[in-house]
This record gives sequence, C-alpha cells and structure tokens, in this order.
Amino acid sequence: MIKAARRALPSLGMVPFLGYLTVFLFIPTVIVVVGAFQDDGRPTLDNVRALGSGPVLHALRQSLVVSASTAVIGAVVGGLLAYAVVTCKPDGAVRRAVTSACGVLAQFGGVMLAFAFIATLGFSGAVTTLVKDSVGVNLYGSGWLFDVPGIILVYSYFQIPLMVIVFLPALDGIKVQWREAAENLGASTWQYWRQVAGPLLLPAFLGSTLLLFANAFASYATAAALVSQGNPILPLFIRSALTSEILLGRANLGYALALEMIVVVAIVMTGYALLVRRTSRWLR
Repeated sequence: MIKAARRALPSLGMVPFLGYLTVFLFIPTVIVVVGAFQDDGRPTLDNVRALGSGPVLHALRQSLVVSASTAVIGAVVGGLLAYAVVTCKPDGAVRRAVTSACGVLAQFGGVMLAFAFIATLGFSGAVTTLVKDSVGVNLYGSGWLFDVPGIILVYSYFQIPLMVIVFLPALDGIKVQWREAAENLGASTWQYWRQVAGPLLLPAFLGSTLLLFANAFASYATAAALVSQGNPILPLFIRSALTSEILLGRANLGYALALEMIVVVAIVMTGYALLVRRTSRWLR
C-alpha cells in the first residue's frame, strides 16, 4: 500500500495540468460539439448543413488563404533568420538579443498590434502620411489594410518570430561533424545541403510551417481589432453568428463553425506531431 502510494505520488504533479486542460479545453470542446448539433435544445443537422453555404465557404477559403500565406511567409523569412542566428556564437549577445526579441514579438498581438499597424499604415498613419507627402503615393489605397491583404501583413509580424523560436532547435541539432564528414568525402556545399542537412531539416521545417498555419487559422483578437465590418475569415464569422443582429438566433451556427475549425486544426496538428516525432529521432 505504501509502495503504491509512493509510485503514485509523482503523478500528483499532473493534477493541476489536467484540471487546466479539463476547464479550458475539454469542457469547451464538448460544449461546441453538442451545440453544433442542437437548435433551441432540439437535435438538428441544420447547423452542419449551413457550413456548405456560400458565405461560410467563402470565409473558410479566405481563412485558408490567410493561414497558408502567413505560414509560408513566416516559414521562409523566419527560417532564414533562424539560420542567421544559429551561425552566431551560442552565448553571444546577438543571439540572446534576437531570441529574446522573437519571444516577445511572437506574443505581440491583439488590439495593440492592430493599432500599431493602423497608426503606421492607416488612412492618417505616420508612414502613409510621410510617403504621400514625399512622393505622392497613397499607401492606404482603398483600405487594403482592413481586408485579407492587411490581415496577411499583420499576421506575418508575429509568424516570423514564432518560426525562429520553433525552428531554431532543429538547426542547433545539425552537428558540425556532419558537414566536416561530407566535405572530407568530397561533397560541395550544395551537395551537403541537398543530401544531408536538407533531408534532416525538412520534417522540422514542414512541421514548423504547419504550426504557423494552425496559429494563424485560430487567431482572432488581432483580426477582430483590425476588421470592424464584414467577416473575411472564420473567427470573425463566428463572432457575427454569436453577436450580430443580422444573424440573430444563430448562436448554434457559431458552434458549428467552431467545430469546423477544431477539425481543421486537429488535422494540421496531427501532421505537425508526426513530423516532430520524425525529427526527434536525430535530435536526441
């Protein structure tokens, strides 16, 4: 009895974490799933059928475009920046400064980020006014900042530093001895990256890209603060379903939309987990 209690004692540390998951993940997921198949307390499939309507499909398509675009931009630019960082001294000031800045910028979003871009590139933004007075070009144009192109630009702001954070460990895992061995066997730099480092880093790179995709797909606060009218992406469509007078009484449609997002994110994160498992084989 005492031995069994001692063996179970370390598991008690998981209780707060499991409680957190239950309250903020499991229970909300159950509420969303149940609500998606109900209407005024009655079982129905109308909410799920509504996912095939034109406006919902348009919002889904726009969300996929935003997520894929910012994931690719963040992966490419962030990957190059991470490679530049990994070439610096591990304990150098440059690396510490860049990684610290990326840690902060990756979490910088919501109203503050939207306001920063509006104050910079909005109708009377600082850069917009400066460029217009200097060269006569109106960067604001027809209000692109408050539509899908603007969302892509703003999301890229935190996607790039996030890529640096998640991809840096994979670059650190590449050993100098592997390159030296390739050079000793007569391999060129291109051959080393194509046949050695590239295949090793590809799963980590693709996994990081999927993580960026999921991060952008599920983001809400920044887009909500930036776009006050219209529903260009799914999170804003859910907001309208829950609060708009136009879609009054369609709160359960919001649950169905949320369920659709959960399915997409679950598929993406499953792919991410598989790629991370493959990468971890040589990172040990």
